[in-house]
Amino acid sequence: MSADNTAYGTAHSTAHSTARSTAHGFDQRAVRELLDAVRADGRTALTAPEGKLLADAYGIAVPGEALARDVDEAVAQADRLGGKVVLKIVSPDILHKTDAGGVVVGAEGASQVREAFCRIVENARAYAPGARIDGVQVQQLLRPGQEVIVGAVTDPAFGKVVAFGLGGVLVEVLKDVTFRLAPVTADEAVSMLDSIRAAEILRGVRGAPAVDRWALAEQIRRVSRLVDDFPEIAEVDLNPVIATPEGAMAADIRVILAAEVPVPRRTFGREEILRSMRRLMEPRAVAVIGASNERGKIGNSVMRNLVDGGFPGEIHPVNPRADDILGRKAYKSVTDVPGEVDVAVFAIPAPFVAAALEEVGRKGIPNAVLIPSGFAETGEHALQDEIVAVAERYGIRLLGPNIYGYYSTWQDLCATFCTPYDVKGGVALTSQSGGIGMAILGFARTTRTGVSAIVGLGNKSDIDEDDLLTWFGEDPRTDCIAMHLEDLKDGRAFVEAARLTVPKKPVVVLKAGRTSAGARAAGSHTGALAGDDAVYDDVLRQAGVIRAPGLSDMLEYARALPVLPAPRGDNVVVITGAGGSGVLLSDAIVDNGLRLMEIPDDLDAAFKAFIPPFGASGNPIDITGGEPPSTYEATIRLGMEDPRIHALVLGYWHTIVTPPMVFAELTARVVAEFRERGVEKPVVASLAGDVEVEEACQYLFERGVVAYPYTTERPVAVLGAKYRWARAAGLLGGDAVS
Repeated sequence: MSADNTAYGTAHSTAHSTARSTAHGFDQRAVRELLDAVRADGRTALTAPEGKLLADAYGIAVPGEALARDVDEAVAQADRLGGKVVLKIVSPDILHKTDAGGVVVGAEGASQVREAFCRIVENARAYAPGARIDGVQVQQLLRPGQEVIVGAVTDPAFGKVVAFGLGGVLVEVLKDVTFRLAPVTADEAVSMLDSIRAAEILRGVRGAPAVDRWALAEQIRRVSRLVDDFPEIAEVDLNPVIATPEGAMAADIRVILAAEVPVPRRTFGREEILRSMRRLMEPRAVAVIGASNERGKIGNSVMRNLVDGGFPGEIHPVNPRADDILGRKAYKSVTDVPGEVDVAVFAIPAPFVAAALEEVGRKGIPNAVLIPSGFAETGEHALQDEIVAVAERYGIRLLGPNIYGYYSTWQDLCATFCTPYDVKGGVALTSQSGGIGMAILGFARTTRTGVSAIVGLGNKSDIDEDDLLTWFGEDPRTDCIAMHLEDLKDGRAFVEAARLTVPKKPVVVLKAGRTSAGARAAGSHTGALAGDDAVYDDVLRQAGVIRAPGLSDMLEYARALPVLPAPRGDNVVVITGAGGSGVLLSDAIVDNGLRLMEIPDDLDAAFKAFIPPFGASGNPIDITGGEPPSTYEATIRLGMEDPRIHALVLGYWHTIVTPPMVFAELTARVVAEFRERGVEKPVVASLAGDVEVEEACQYLFERGVVAYPYTTERPVAVLGAKYRWARAAGLLGGDAVS
């Protein structure tokens, strides 16, 4: 063994380590030398003593320990540390020591230490006969405390993320873990302690003392700084960390280096993105490469949609075998088109795209919309790499390939081979899938949802969600952005764009592939936990994004959120004509993280004045089903009028006494009256009844009341989404986006 035992240090106090690190900063030089030595040795995993060196350099608290190369040295080291000790095999070839029988806990005295040393070495040799064994780590046994895990992993989308959760052997079973982008601030580290389901355990339950939260947060912060400072560190695992009222120590540290450094992707500044996106979404001239007079051809469909959709700019068909297409002069090459062109839409087979893209580059066209399939999605990665290289050479932004095109409704632009859509509004919708894109289109048409844009992203060879989010965040005609995505090429860029957008307008995401657990191999507990959807869930929430559980939810959120005014407080009141609906609505309120208002006595008395004696005040307020329209109106009016009530959830029950359209008209009238007086509150409604309630819901929706037939869950889910956005935007207390 090459290293002298003294290199690993003798036991020293946590306080001393932390003080040294705080006073003099992190010892980056020591870590650099250590990592270079590990690389030179052809390894990607650090041994336990090497992990101790790394921990000391960054003030990560670990117990006193030393490396024993033989049994006598183990006995001497255990005697020097004093008390019970833990012995662990030290081998660069054995990553999971417990699996190899390479750990003994609680050995005390010379005979037990000798027996443990020999057993560990024998087990390790039986487990991995060819493994290099450097010795046995002798470590102080920490006194009992709360076991947690602190770690970091390199996520494919978000890069370095730090993790915290319950630790020990149950970590992968309970999966009570939360993630943040690294590095984290001290405040962010503390917030992680409160973000796990078992947060109360850390504060002390059933007479148990609270742990030292500052010490635990410091472990998180220091690990996050370590992986941010050294990108080649792929994973860090402190498991378990023993948290007590006196501090927090990592009983074990595992560090894994990346096998290779990822190639940096092409990036653009915010102003550069906005400049390019403006010419894409608000073009004055469009060229269609592969335009055709033949019906059934994609090039014909794109041309017809542009012409019939009323695009007011110039439309230039490009086809070397045609002189005239749909009454417009056709050009042999895009280089022959006169004047500036903002967008080139490609409707030619994949093998011909690269050559045509060269001509687009020579023409100086800044955007190419690549409809053709036959690239990376079919395994033709080289073909896609070729077009990306051409685009980079000429500074062209690529949308696609493998997309249905895009719609920019306020420009009367329908650059797609799918059915046209021209209902203008404030919802921007994007999808990575053509099938999902058509579902979006059909939903928008059925519900008469006004859209500002519908954009297909396909293979995302260049333009992706963060580019579009940057544009839609600044677009004055867009009020809400909804995105279907299967992955993110650059999660950090998306988070940055979301944090700038969310304070102005809601961002809704449907992330496909939620159940892809174990999709990638992981060498640590942290890596295994991050291999599923947990990182996306936590990071998107931190960015203020509203995550939709399914496609219909995403579409309904997008349709409804611009309709509802932002709430100004947490008090939600349910007014219902049916007791059963009131119970279900109350359940939905709790499920969506909302708060049923505790009705004060004076307000309770005011509601009682309008409802029959066999009704129920409190919350929900049950006016009963046989009441006339005047009862609905009086109670809704009171709910709008009292400033202590911040949101209303209405439960309507279809009766002859108060027909659906009568209820819809009176509700819309009362809400409109108060809005004219400057009193705006979100109002959602659940309508139970025969088919007439469908028309009533549409009527209410068009007048600012989000209403759904046959469901108590959906209107409250939409209200919950509005509340989540309001908090993220800093309009209410809670998780404002920083």
